[in-house]
Amino acid sequence: MINTSFLEKIATVIIQDYSHKLAETTIILPNKRAKVFLIEALKNETSHTILSPDIISIEDFVQDVAAIRSVDSIELLFEFYEVYLSITEKQHQQSFELFANWAKTLLQDFNEIDRYLLEPSHVLSYLNDIEDIKKWGIEVENKTKLLENYIDFWKLLPLYYESLYNHLLNKSIGYQGLIYREAVHNLNHFSNTTAGRSFLFAGFNALNAAEEKIVQHLLALDQARIYWDVDQVFLNDPYHDAGLFVRRFKENWKHYKANPFEWIVDDFSQSKNIQVIGTPKTIGQAKLTGSIIERIIAENPTTSLDKVAVVLGEENLLIPVLYALPSSVGALNITMGYSSRNNPSQILIAKLFKMHTNALSRKGESYVFYYKDVLDVLTHPLVEPYASAGNLVKIIKENNYTFITHNRLFELNPKVSDLFKLLFQKWENGSIAVLENISTLLLVIKKNFSNDNEEEKIAKAFVFAIFKVINKLISYYAKHKHIDNIDTLYAIYKQVIDVAEVSFEGEPLRGLQIMGVLESRVLDFDTVIVTSMNEGKFPAGKSQNSFIPYDVKKELGLPTFKEKDAIYTYHFYHLLQRAKNIYLIYNTENDGLDAGERSRFITQLEVEKQVKHNLTFDIYNPVLPAMANTPMVVPKSEAVLERLKEIAVNGFSPSALTSYIRNPIEFYFQKILRIREVEEVEENIALNTLGTIIHETLKALYDPFVGRLISEIDIKNCFKLLDEEVLKQFKVVYKEGEIKKGRNLLAFEVAKRNVSNFLKMELDLISNGDQVQIIALEKTFDRQLQHPALPFPVLIKGNVDRIELRNGKIRIIDYKTGKVEKASVVLKSWNGLTQELKNDKIIQVLAYAFMFETEAKEIPIEAGIISFKNLKSGFLPFGFKEDKELTTTVSKEILASYLEEIVVLLKEIFDVTIPFEEKIN
Repeated sequence: MINTSFLEKIATVIIQDYSHKLAETTIILPNKRAKVFLIEALKNETSHTILSPDIISIEDFVQDVAAIRSVDSIELLFEFYEVYLSITEKQHQQSFELFANWAKTLLQDFNEIDRYLLEPSHVLSYLNDIEDIKKWGIEVENKTKLLENYIDFWKLLPLYYESLYNHLLNKSIGYQGLIYREAVHNLNHFSNTTAGRSFLFAGFNALNAAEEKIVQHLLALDQARIYWDVDQVFLNDPYHDAGLFVRRFKENWKHYKANPFEWIVDDFSQSKNIQVIGTPKTIGQAKLTGSIIERIIAENPTTSLDKVAVVLGEENLLIPVLYALPSSVGALNITMGYSSRNNPSQILIAKLFKMHTNALSRKGESYVFYYKDVLDVLTHPLVEPYASAGNLVKIIKENNYTFITHNRLFELNPKVSDLFKLLFQKWENGSIAVLENISTLLLVIKKNFSNDNEEEKIAKAFVFAIFKVINKLISYYAKHKHIDNIDTLYAIYKQVIDVAEVSFEGEPLRGLQIMGVLESRVLDFDTVIVTSMNEGKFPAGKSQNSFIPYDVKKELGLPTFKEKDAIYTYHFYHLLQRAKNIYLIYNTENDGLDAGERSRFITQLEVEKQVKHNLTFDIYNPVLPAMANTPMVVPKSEAVLERLKEIAVNGFSPSALTSYIRNPIEFYFQKILRIREVEEVEENIALNTLGTIIHETLKALYDPFVGRLISEIDIKNCFKLLDEEVLKQFKVVYKEGEIKKGRNLLAFEVAKRNVSNFLKMELDLISNGDQVQIIALEKTFDRQLQHPALPFPVLIKGNVDRIELRNGKIRIIDYKTGKVEKASVVLKSWNGLTQELKNDKIIQVLAYAFMFETEAKEIPIEAGIISFKNLKSGFLPFGFKEDKELTTTVSKEILASYLEEIVVLLKEIFDVTIPFEEKIN
């Protein structure tokens, strides 16, 4: 009987023993999911048409017994808050967000107390006594207000419990525990009204006290039968946790004194291939899962994957696994809760809240958005393809908008889509309006998906999950109007999202099954792949999300982590029970967020190895390249040579030459491919922007003096114009950026200080007799370089900051906003000039001298740098130092030696046999 699944055996029993009264039979299973599989098993078991018996989950059954509707955790939180406000004095009432922090834990404890039918006043006063004992050491007069409030909280617990219980009962609604307690109260009435019905419980493992009472009551009346699915290996071993609960029931239930215990099977010890595989990180596990499934399909292309299950020990593996599945998988059925926290739609809503709360909170300004928030929303994958706002993103980046008013946003993007309107609609009309706006927004987003492929179906499920939560919030907010502000709304939304899950719809009987651990109950598969087999993940750790201490739980018979572990153990071993091929995948990394050592279940399989189990251990590591990074090499094609000729005709700038020296690949990207750097918003002024502002300010101040001698009065007038001119240049260069605040205000002052210091230096020199006449400012010069070694003439072309005639010499000046020392412009040998990047400033200033040489006629030339961070050194001329003698005049010989080196560099650039090779360092 090895191949018969548990549900097939149940179907056989139903057809054999209950076929005469199927309409009066109810089958109760641990979860809703197994119903579809049981119906399928019944179909296969019978050859003629029958009416299906009623098949329900244990939770639905208990609701029927109690005649009370279950409320979800979100609604429960709101109902509890209403009760809390009604019994708490006004001055002691907490806001919803503070209340929710402890209420969620307390509700869990109420739930456990009720499910295990304990006396609530006894348990809760127990907690109060414990807290009192803890504080015995503190004298009465030393009790602080905080401590008194703390002790009062524990005293109030029985009141909270009772008020909530009665409040919910009056409305005929309840949380799970309340429903279980009421079901037990209602048992006699229920069994009397259903005297003609038969109940069949199947596939259970752990039952709480209320469930035990209900099942035993119906067994005693001979209204029910219960079928377990327990393997003798676990049942007969007194220490094996997989049999912990069933052993207790077998020994303690009255029913088993006279009746046989059904069913004990012997499936686990049959032959199985168990592969334990370790691989690094979450992504490694996902990829490995994909490749195992690919191999299964490759080995048997006609095989159906509906007998293959991927069980995720950790829900956040779902998305990576979906991406890692081979395209040949076809049908998929995902049944597992997936936390809304990682849901892409949820992330978008969180970004929206951030954007609007920031826009609302800017003091003294009406609705101003911060650019980062706007870009975050507009570049979100659910928005970007559909919002038609690409141009707006570009404008924000190019114009340095740091803050954008609501009106300006719509001016900049006149052709607005419905999606765009909804995203940026003002949030000023209270919480319900905000929630309705989000609800409409999600509907608009949903329309962008088709039903054609699996990816879009999954995306739709994500959107729908958040849509449901938002609509629930709208209905609660309509009832509870006392919490109407956006910050509180966001806090509530965050609390609610924690308990909301995405549920997926799939083809339950077709294709690959992807599920969580709990969803695998009662089902049997031939091949099982289990991920996250690490301690703390599988089984989950000893997290105690409860106010009730461990020893109290043990004393009162409440489940502790020991029982929770046993439940996990049963699920794990049940997965393996009838499977033939088993893959257990764990993360080998023992550091990081998703780490932990190998699960104890793996060790247990190893230590208690069954004779027929073939157990193998493997470690899969990703293939690592021998070299971490090989330098990029781009050979020179015909097209590249054509582009180089084009540059030679249009002009090589000195900066192009130095960029080749710095990194040939950088030169290739910038000059050959013409790839520009990505535009980003400059929130804080970058150094090159600051440099541009200083350059442009000096040009504007000195423009009136071109062609004549500068006087002291001229410079003194410049001081008067300085502030206004710097501000003007800031506006030109920095566009819409914020310049009156923070670091930008400092940068603004730095620019003024730099220009002011420069003018002071100029004034000093002119006062001391320097005669200065400006020839050109920020002007472009060019000159053709012809040389027998070059394949064609090359135009050298560049923009010179300033050329002047000073005391009978031509002076060519390049401004540098950074710090330059005198040594950077002094050369000792021409050899290897273009090999060293440190010579970039020399290459630059001598290029300017070469371009201007013909216009200078016979007047001697000096070329050099003025460094704003080294103004005390004044003008730093290029100098050639030979035999301790420094020459600063750029003579014909110097230019000839310089050009020989530049020709060597240009020859290399044009040489077809020398590729562009990246300099890694």
